[in-house]
Amino acid sequence: MEQSLSALHPHPGWGDTALQATDMVGKHCILELYECDPSRLDDESFLRTTITTAAKRAGATLLNLITHRFEPQGVTGLALLAESHISIHTWPESGYAAVDVFTCGDHTMPEQACAVLCEALLAKRHALKSFLRETPAEIATGVREPSAVSITL
Repeated sequence: MEQSLSALHPHPGWGDTALQATDMVGKHCILELYECDPSRLDDESFLRTTITTAAKRAGATLLNLITHRFEPQGVTGLALLAESHISIHTWPESGYAAVDVFTCGDHTMPEQACAVLCEALLAKRHALKSFLRETPAEIATGVREPSAVSITL
């Protein structure tokens, strides 16, 4: 796949607009889910579908999804997004899931991803902490250029 210079934009998905300094590089959500359905927390296939739906609902671009089911129980999942990531770690025996959603760009809505996960896992209680990630001056004022890559075989 050929990359264009727009792929080097500090905020992927914002299009080919001129670089502008903003106060934030993205939004980070930390979600704790309690009293969830244990069978859903232990169902790797269900979680893959749910994470995919969460990424779409957030307006993010899913690049890759990796999951692992542990024995005797529990699943870890990581969705690589063009805008950053979604991760989940489950403890079915406790009805608990720890979720992390970080997205860059004004077009994304990480809280929507959290809502999908909360609803799909049938959480009876949840705690959501959300904060803005500040834009470092180096990103806000500089133009990102590809670095020279040297490959030796």
